[in-house]
Amino acid sequence: MIGGERTTIVAATSEGGGAALDQVVGLSVVAAIVTAVLLWIGYQHRTQRITWLKNIAERGGNRFKRPPWVALSIMLFSATLICALFGFIWDVSLHIGKGRDPGPLANPAHYFILFGLFLLFIAGVLAVVLPYDKPGSAAVRITRHWYAPVGGLLMAGCGLYALIGFPLDDVWHRIFGQDVTLWGPTHLMLIGGAGLSLVAVLYLEYEGRRAMGADAPPDSRFVKFLQYLSFGGLVVGLSVFQIEYDFGVEQFRLVLQPMMIGAAAAMALVAARLTLGRGAAIIAALLAIGLRGGVALVVGPILGAPHSWFPLYIGCAVVVELLALTPLVARPILFGAVAGLGVGTVGLWLESLWVGAVYHYPWPTSMWPEALAMAVPVAIMMGLCGALLSMVLNGQRLPRPAIGVTVVVVTVLAIGGAVFNGLRTEVPQNDTATITLTDAPNPQGQRMANADVRINPPGLVGDDPEWVTILSWQGGLANDRGLVVDRLDRVGPGHYRSTQPVPIWGQWKTLLRVQDGTLMAGVPIYLPEDPGINAPAVPAELNSTRPFVPEITILQRERNLDHPTWLFAAGGVVVLICTLILIAALTWGGGRINRTEEEPAHLEEPRPTVGPQV
Repeated sequence: MIGGERTTIVAATSEGGGAALDQVVGLSVVAAIVTAVLLWIGYQHRTQRITWLKNIAERGGNRFKRPPWVALSIMLFSATLICALFGFIWDVSLHIGKGRDPGPLANPAHYFILFGLFLLFIAGVLAVVLPYDKPGSAAVRITRHWYAPVGGLLMAGCGLYALIGFPLDDVWHRIFGQDVTLWGPTHLMLIGGAGLSLVAVLYLEYEGRRAMGADAPPDSRFVKFLQYLSFGGLVVGLSVFQIEYDFGVEQFRLVLQPMMIGAAAAMALVAARLTLGRGAAIIAALLAIGLRGGVALVVGPILGAPHSWFPLYIGCAVVVELLALTPLVARPILFGAVAGLGVGTVGLWLESLWVGAVYHYPWPTSMWPEALAMAVPVAIMMGLCGALLSMVLNGQRLPRPAIGVTVVVVTVLAIGGAVFNGLRTEVPQNDTATITLTDAPNPQGQRMANADVRINPPGLVGDDPEWVTILSWQGGLANDRGLVVDRLDRVGPGHYRSTQPVPIWGQWKTLLRVQDGTLMAGVPIYLPEDPGINAPAVPAELNSTRPFVPEITILQRERNLDHPTWLFAAGGVVVLICTLILIAALTWGGGRINRTEEEPAHLEEPRPTVGPQV
């Protein structure tokens, strides 16, 4: 309420509605050229008109003691993991510190993301086109004499799925505006395809190991390190959905965070321990810390963007390792369920100590009953999935297909139910916040202020809410890295005070945020005028009483809410169906590899010694 009138925060579709057409065309042309070059190289190799690709792959195979079609693909994928992860974290931090992009080519992080995703797709394609002979008994027949490894096909599929997210993201922005959140549907395609590709890589490495047979030389220390790194990468890949929480700008309820941590830990760490043996869960967690920590160091202190924390997973890994000392470890399915239970309870409690020490938003006691109700079933089911994955990678016979499919389906339903519950929010009607600002001295001359906040009615927020904070973000990287999160001190019922001055000048967007159970709302304190999206300014008044509004209208200011509800729902359903297809494909791949475990990994029908091998 400003001057007695309700202020509407308007979203339009000009600057916030998609990239400039010249940039879209330019990116499309580059993608078409890269695809054409890939097709040409693949055809030339399959028809044996070039030999350099085969020679490079064989040198890699000799070094890594794996078939050439595995070695070259995994070398490229290792670069993919680092490049895409760096670009992704940097991109999120740039949006937090600076706001929306002028265009996809104006954001340097996008180049790393695109390059990394293209490498992922290329790595999968190479695994498909490189083998002249049948690459193992699980290989999929493409033509009469062309077989492709399951892991290669799935890796290429994950890369293609992620790459498709880029043009669809622009279409999404043109319809709905720029939803500046990690959890936009097309954003989930980008990170989901890359994250799930780690499962395909593990399949591919196992297919190569099995194809070499019993006479294969022992793995070197470097190859063993790459195996541990694959599971460390799986931890990171399953953790990408949490990144907003790591920066302290989560736009969804806090109760979702422990569920996501438990899900990633249960699957990745159970699979690591059962596949690689004693200590593997802890090693995978340490490697994940190294990957995330290295990227956070470069993005934050070195590049000057907002810094992020990340889950350690050490407590969860210790729980998995301790349970593996019991006879349960000999029964993978049972071990996966029990380890998932341990991760979803004791493991999350241990992780909460780290979250409480370094994160902006520790987990309050009042949240734990709902958090456990969501996290425990998900962690148990993800532990079962991790056990099934390990059985594929160990060559152990899986249970009947119906059982494996049921586990995956129930896991998806458990995650879907937890997410649905976590997305439930309520916005108080006719309730307000009275905010009194006191200007604070600032040597640079910019306006900073301390805030005294009184929530009306005082009983709207309980004694142990998830957060009552003032968030200032998108102020520019030169100004406190564009992000200030201030957890307010509670003075009395409904009465809070800031602990530090907050910026109310320039391009900063400053708001009061409240989350208590399903109550989640915000009050704008200061918003600059944004002509690019026809959004008016919200001035920072010394004393104001303003209504609580849905946070999305402030945090996602560029988003266009003037569209039919069914259209947004339909877009989300399309992305959900595509994601389910990808999960189904990974499930099918594991089953196909396992079903052929008893068959010899050799080509079963002869191929011509001369002529094209397409």
